[in-house]
Amino acid sequence: MENEYLDSYERAKRADRERRSHARQMKRRRQKRLKMIKGAITAAVAVVVAVCCILYTTRGEGGGQADGINSQQMAQDAMQALAQISEPEQKFKYPSVSENYKEIVSEEVKSPYVALLDVENSQVIAGRGYNEKIYPASMTKVMTLIVAVEQLQDLNQTYALSYELLDPLVREQASRAGFDPGEMVTAKDYLYGLVLPSGADAAVALSIMTAGSEEAFADLMNQKCSEIGLKNTHFMNASGLYDEQQYTTPVEMAMIMQYAMQNPTCAEVLSTYQYTTTPTAQHPEGIKLSSTMFSRMYGNEVENVTIMAGKTGYTQEAGNCLVSYAQKNGHHYVALTAGASYKWHVIFDDFEIYKTYLP
Repeated sequence: MENEYLDSYERAKRADRERRSHARQMKRRRQKRLKMIKGAITAAVAVVVAVCCILYTTRGEGGGQADGINSQQMAQDAMQALAQISEPEQKFKYPSVSENYKEIVSEEVKSPYVALLDVENSQVIAGRGYNEKIYPASMTKVMTLIVAVEQLQDLNQTYALSYELLDPLVREQASRAGFDPGEMVTAKDYLYGLVLPSGADAAVALSIMTAGSEEAFADLMNQKCSEIGLKNTHFMNASGLYDEQQYTTPVEMAMIMQYAMQNPTCAEVLSTYQYTTTPTAQHPEGIKLSSTMFSRMYGNEVENVTIMAGKTGYTQEAGNCLVSYAQKNGHHYVALTAGASYKWHVIFDDFEIYKTYLP
């Protein structure tokens, strides 16, 4: 018994060393990419300055005060060019509140926190506590999906979870897709395992494949928050397990969903009802995965509204929550419901919101 314990302990130590080594490698790669980007910016500025100098010398002799003015202008032009090259592209305009905003007071909507976002106009058109702090639970996995899809270069690469990585998830009673220890699974299958059954096992695997550790992956998630322009969102893990420092607001979670749906791969995963993973030795027929949202919505619909995609979530601290993406008459909307006491409330709240509060 003691030998078994020591063997298990040594395996855990070995796995931890490997994870740390991989995390260091991923950090070096990120630093190298940043160095290349900075180098490209410097080179671009040098080209701008060179062009300005050529233009200046071709003006010929005229001398005096005019040359001083021209030199100052060239310097200003170069600085403006540097600012344009260095300034990160703004992905989103932070949503404003519509002039026709409707406060949701109806008791037909059970969720205490609601945001309804008009995607094309970037406006909150209805809500209830839409700027309040909430815990995102498994809605977190929408951001996990975004970061993994944007960072991973090959979705056919494989990775096997270890017993040491899966065991804490079992003890936490986290939802899992069902991947076994040692099972070689593609990144693509982990993406569907992440979203459809809300698999924390897939979240951990994608974190390590992308950044070397879940901690490093959370850093990437928070960098993406800054890029999108979120002001009140912070992540500590990729799965959505409760952490006091992992929070968002209804409107910002809606923004994350909006961002995800602009990426074709993310949109495809979030819009899928059922998916079967690639056969492996552990699962010769693959694992059949079903969306936790679509399976609850099946057989129900709102007239003239198509609910295209979504992600559910639940922890005791967050309550039941759902972020969904819908279309009506060619116009797109994101609905966020959170803090509900029953898992079916968020589903029927969505139906009521889309039925009553869309233009």
